[in-house]
Amino acid sequence: MLFTNKHTNRCLLLTALSLFLGLSLPAQNKPSAAGIAQKVNNLLAKMTLEEKIGQLNQYASYKNATGPISNTGNMVDEIKQGRVGSILKVNGAVDTRIYQQAAMQSRLKIPLLFGEDVIHGYRTTFPIPLAEAASWDMDAIRLSARIAATEAAASGIHWTFAPMVDISRDPRWGRVMEGAGEDPYLGSQIAIARVKGFQGDGLGSLDAVMACAKHFAAYGAAIAGRDYNAVDMSDRMLWEVYLPPFKAALDAGAATFMNSFNELNGIPATGNSYLQRKVLKGKWGFKGFVVSDWGSIAEMVNHGFVKDKNEAARVALNAGSDMDMEGRSYIEYLPQLVRSGKVSITLVDDAVRRVLTKKFELGLFDDPYRFSDEKREKEIVNSPRNHEVAKMMAQKSIVLLKNEGELLPLSRNAKSIAVIGPLAKAKKDMNGFWALPWGIADESEPVSLFEGIQAKVGDKKNVWYAKGCNVNDTSRAGFAEAARVAQNADVVVMAIGEAYNMSGEAKSRANIHLPGVQEELVKAIQATGKPTVVLVMGGRPLIFNWTADHVPAILFTWWLGVEGGNAMADVLFGDYNPSAKLPITFPRSEGQIPVYYASKNTGRPLVDVNDVAYKSAYIDELNTPRFAFGYGLSYTHFKYSDLKLSSKKINNTQTITCSFTITNSGKYTGEEVVQLYLRNRVASVTRPVKELKDFKKIKLMPSESKTVSFVIDKQKLCFYNQSMQWGTEPGMFDVMIGSASNDIRLSDDFELLK
Repeated sequence: MLFTNKHTNRCLLLTALSLFLGLSLPAQNKPSAAGIAQKVNNLLAKMTLEEKIGQLNQYASYKNATGPISNTGNMVDEIKQGRVGSILKVNGAVDTRIYQQAAMQSRLKIPLLFGEDVIHGYRTTFPIPLAEAASWDMDAIRLSARIAATEAAASGIHWTFAPMVDISRDPRWGRVMEGAGEDPYLGSQIAIARVKGFQGDGLGSLDAVMACAKHFAAYGAAIAGRDYNAVDMSDRMLWEVYLPPFKAALDAGAATFMNSFNELNGIPATGNSYLQRKVLKGKWGFKGFVVSDWGSIAEMVNHGFVKDKNEAARVALNAGSDMDMEGRSYIEYLPQLVRSGKVSITLVDDAVRRVLTKKFELGLFDDPYRFSDEKREKEIVNSPRNHEVAKMMAQKSIVLLKNEGELLPLSRNAKSIAVIGPLAKAKKDMNGFWALPWGIADESEPVSLFEGIQAKVGDKKNVWYAKGCNVNDTSRAGFAEAARVAQNADVVVMAIGEAYNMSGEAKSRANIHLPGVQEELVKAIQATGKPTVVLVMGGRPLIFNWTADHVPAILFTWWLGVEGGNAMADVLFGDYNPSAKLPITFPRSEGQIPVYYASKNTGRPLVDVNDVAYKSAYIDELNTPRFAFGYGLSYTHFKYSDLKLSSKKINNTQTITCSFTITNSGKYTGEEVVQLYLRNRVASVTRPVKELKDFKKIKLMPSESKTVSFVIDKQKLCFYNQSMQWGTEPGMFDVMIGSASNDIRLSDDFELLK
């Protein structure tokens, strides 16, 4: 039976934990903005040019580097000379204190900033960001970031290089796993949740770290999905799709931004003054600082935009890039560029002021070691409570793609279970890309699917295992053994997909089908006639058409982190009813890419999928996605009814309340993400066939009904007109309420008047 008392008690525990983690640890008395500004100005007046530029210089530790190390000198000596303002990849209260002690030996004793890629958890690993996005649960996502921040801050970290808010509509791009998917509205809500989670009640609290919105901008649109590649797009596409999550992150208080590796319309983002000075620091009024991506200042030489690192330093600083991450361009060339008048000292001072302001806000000048507390680190990091929340987040991230004959949840009467596949006992893969490399410890070792099932059924059932094949090889030698194990079991659970290092930075793939012979293994097991459930693990949308067509039950489980195996077992046996929805479209083939729900109609739209003659359609492929944006099933069923609009005509100062009834018509308690889409039928520039404008996650018991309401206001009706002015135009709008972008249950329309 679903949702036992144990489950209810756990929910109550997690609610209490959520409230507990929402209370930040005590901060020192926070000075006013004016008081900090005065302190910064006083310090600036004492600094030499070299000391100022040192604050704009960031080095990486040699340990766990995620890019090419450029530092060939003695980093500790440079810190003592005031030539380093920040370090990344130094972790732990002990090590951060050691480096901070070196900074306290510099002339002005300016403390260091310690940064780290806290992408989906610090010591406690949570699901990858794309998986968390599938939860459509902003409170849970915020809580995940909150716990990551408390752990990181307790280990001496001041700054995370997250969230990545890049919109991406190309699953070939490896870094799609690090973001929130294809939609700017959903992406914006997730950006807000993660920034607020990381920064808590504000900088200066001992459990808050600086968030960093990245990568500014349009990195997710790299041509052909190839990492670091160029981006070429219209201003309309940039402002309507790719910039909104950045603006949302800024409005949520993001302390820092990171520019991107790509060029945008011929100009590398790192040297793009339009993006950094005109938009970010000008139009948007951003007061934090901008850090380059790893070595991206010097890489402008490779772009062919500058001739050498000297020119790269000049262009980047003038364009608004404040800190040089692992590039040695500023520290080596800015002093002479300033003295020669090629870079204004005013711009240098502005960049240094932004960096110093954050150090004051963090309270580092009052106590440089306040985050490097071994006692707090031991108490907070990797606690059982954190693991409980990681498990909850993993449960919420699992997408039920198919469940023919209601095979799931699995019957408790099955006496034997075969767990088959190359990822059935995976551990490192469970953590996914961007998990911090702590090594394996007994108390934090990721739980595999096999272990999760064993723990769930105990000694009551036989749980057998066969690997079948490796993730990415051509050997079928294990097929026969796997089939034998399957034939002797009552039910089969398969685990297939990507290894952890197949998605992530520098992990673009031209072929996103299941790697190796894994789908052939699925065919061999399916041929035994045993009831089969397939769990697909990975960091991006994958193509598995045969499996989707022939296997009765499929769960897409992404990479779920340290508690992944337990969460999957909970879903398999019905202790948790899946509620996740896809945040990105799954294609049928690579030839459909980019494929996304918010497309344009064209002059020859495809109306009938069986009539493709002289239509905007493929003749050799179905013209629908394999699994659409917003799609995800439940063990129960939901009925939508009684759509009502409070008005059929409004003007710009008025709103419409859109209400309807949702009923749980099935036999299990469950959650449904109800989605509001709008379409502007006729406008001065063509509009997408539908755009997500709101959503809510509703929990219902069997036979329970609730009235759900959305408010449609002017903001939901605005777009950029022919003159790229943000506003509305009068006309007819379609209202669509759905369970997915391709599953619209209710519709109506209204008119916006002049």
